[in-house]
Amino acid sequence: MLFRSVGADGSGISYPRCSRPSTSATDMHAILIHGLGRTPVSMLLLARRLRAKGITTHLFGYSAAFEGWDACVARLRGFIATRTHGERFIVVGHSLGCVLTRAVLPTLAHAPELGVFLAPPSTASSLAVKLSRWWLFRVLTGEMGQLLASRDFMDALPVPDIPLRVYAGTKGPRGKWMPFGDEPNDGIVSVKEVQLESIPVQLLPTIHTLIMNSRQVAADIGAALKQ
Repeated sequence: MLFRSVGADGSGISYPRCSRPSTSATDMHAILIHGLGRTPVSMLLLARRLRAKGITTHLFGYSAAFEGWDACVARLRGFIATRTHGERFIVVGHSLGCVLTRAVLPTLAHAPELGVFLAPPSTASSLAVKLSRWWLFRVLTGEMGQLLASRDFMDALPVPDIPLRVYAGTKGPRGKWMPFGDEPNDGIVSVKEVQLESIPVQLLPTIHTLIMNSRQVAADIGAALKQ
């Protein structure tokens, strides 16, 4: 295992639980939340792998270009409540999906047993700050894109008070003329920008847009639930 410690919801898609022998994952739900500019389709491979472990998956969808932050957080809260019905669940977020998760967690009636953060911007990323000055980025990402570039907003988000697994990619370009210089990164955020307080970060040899497809992510979730 590659591990190094560096420190109103019509868009939802639900899949039935697989018929498999009873395990500790049985009766577990997983809420999967995609990243900025993506759709629930980007989480389908991970969802399939989790269903193979007996976990019921639910894919939350949103559009950063057409939906406001507060409305999206409120819709995510309702989505979780109606999909889990008070049963055991975990939350898996990718990129902006992790930011939405951090915002919604304090408002939930009951907390998830595990949070899995894939390439989460834990502070305003340097790339988002640069892109936020471009009118096309503002049009395509709306209010959410601007919030990702706000250090005050990102630093004010609560740190989840639940067990967390945080992952960062390391296959982004590195070099003197690259956006992150020689810092390990996934092409969108650096490993340093993923770090959330003292929570260990697991490094994966992948890029930002594909990190959810790493087999290790699904394997680690299964192992964590068995424990």
